[in-house]
Amino acid sequence: MNDEAAARVLLVEDNPQDLELTLRALRRAGLGADVHVARDGVEALDFVLGPGGGSGAAPARRLQLILLDLKLPKCDGLEVISRLKSDPRTRAIPIVVLTSSREASDVARSYQLGANSYVVKPVEYDRFSNAVAQAGLYWLSVNQPPGLE
Repeated sequence: MNDEAAARVLLVEDNPQDLELTLRALRRAGLGADVHVARDGVEALDFVLGPGGGSGAAPARRLQLILLDLKLPKCDGLEVISRLKSDPRTRAIPIVVLTSSREASDVARSYQLGANSYVVKPVEYDRFSNAVAQAGLYWLSVNQPPGLE
């Protein structure tokens, strides 16, 4: 896990408990090997775009999915969505918001900025694990991403 070269999934989560639960759910679904973890929005943007936001050439990583919390330090999830969806090099990467926020404004703004899905973290572990597994399996196994065979 966290092998940058092999990462197909970027998990952006600052809460250690939610991070561990999400990783456990991904592992149980057989998706844990390809996950890189970022613990704040700046770290996520640096991982995807390169330090300082990169420019020019396509990012070196071919991510197939970003699981993104909204309430992050340094740079919140809404800003991460905005930056990635406004960049032609990364706009096609699916972003699944995985957050505890049920605020209508967060849901609306996430979709306005280009999020592909919005999942509210269930409090119960089994429901949470199932939601993460379903999202991961759909975006990594069922969905056909552009430019990948």
